[in-house]
Amino acid sequence: MTSAANQAAATGEVAFERPGSDTLAIRFSGQWVLRSKRASPDAVQHEIEAQPLRQVTFDSSGLQAWDTAFLTFLGTVLEQCKARGVEADRSGLPAGVLRLLGLAEAVPERAGARRVDAPASWLSRVGTSALEVRDGLVESVAFLGQMTLAFLKLLRLQARFQMSDLFTLIQQAGAEALPIVSLISFLIGLILAFMGAVQLERFGASIYVADLVGLAMAREMGAVMTAIVMAGRTGAAFAAQLGTMKVTEEIDALTTFGLSPMEFLVLPRMLALCVMMPLLCLYADFLGVLGGLVVGRGMLHLSVVQYVNETIAAVTLMDFGLGIFKSAVFGVLIALAGCMRGMQCGNSASAVGDAATAAVVLGIVLIIVTDGLFAVVCNIVGI
Repeated sequence: MTSAANQAAATGEVAFERPGSDTLAIRFSGQWVLRSKRASPDAVQHEIEAQPLRQVTFDSSGLQAWDTAFLTFLGTVLEQCKARGVEADRSGLPAGVLRLLGLAEAVPERAGARRVDAPASWLSRVGTSALEVRDGLVESVAFLGQMTLAFLKLLRLQARFQMSDLFTLIQQAGAEALPIVSLISFLIGLILAFMGAVQLERFGASIYVADLVGLAMAREMGAVMTAIVMAGRTGAAFAAQLGTMKVTEEIDALTTFGLSPMEFLVLPRMLALCVMMPLLCLYADFLGVLGGLVVGRGMLHLSVVQYVNETIAAVTLMDFGLGIFKSAVFGVLIALAGCMRGMQCGNSASAVGDAATAAVVLGIVLIIVTDGLFAVVCNIVGI
């Protein structure tokens, strides 16, 4: 009861009465201060517009405390009354409020004092966007440089971070990600096998469904789909964690204590993803092949031995190695995208959500672009 009473007392409320058909009485209650929740002037405007008025009166007997928030509200209400030719009776307001309102109205507002920004031209918007892109590139290059220096310190065994944090991040990026990776990988293998079976069955080549699923999962889909899942799951989490730490000034505190945020926060996250992504990729390959086996056994009536032998004959260690190498590179990209957006986060609560969203978008774009580059290079090399 006490907490509920305190919460009600810390709220500025307004009530309306109509003593006459052309009179509106506005009653204030609670605390009208900046730190409290207050009614909106839109409610008064709605009441004034509801029917024609001649006079508006104020009753502040229930007012417990007030500051500039109350004055701002009254100023808006008085402007609305003046604009509609409604008389405002201020006798019910506190004496201090009346004195401050008199001081505010003693000197009329100078014409042109309120600046109205004209809409920016298209050339100005293009220039502003170009400057934002330039600043973003500069920040990204600076982040990569700091990350490179932190990695060099790691190679010299001089990087400072807590091993317990690294093991926790490995668990979050590995074991805790197994359920979603299992579901996605199994369904991808199932879909690939079903699509291949529909086409290959026309030519009596149903056995080659095993080749299709095995090669696709080992070379491409296992690494790419795992990376996309981890970008949406772990990359966003990294951005949200670091963004929240920046909003709460924990990163500034680390710098004050002489600890590098790149070594203490970013480096363990990158190492955790680099270690776990290849393992998750191998696990995804196995689940994808298992999904293809379900389709091959149930739809094409292939035996388990036939399907496994065909998969072993079609997929080589080079195919698995290529997928594992891709997954390690994707892990670095996901960690860099998430941590960079988190470190570049603004100082508001909404900026944390924006940073998480930007991290997911950037991570997925980097994964797809890098996978395309891998495809071109492998075609040139002949792998």
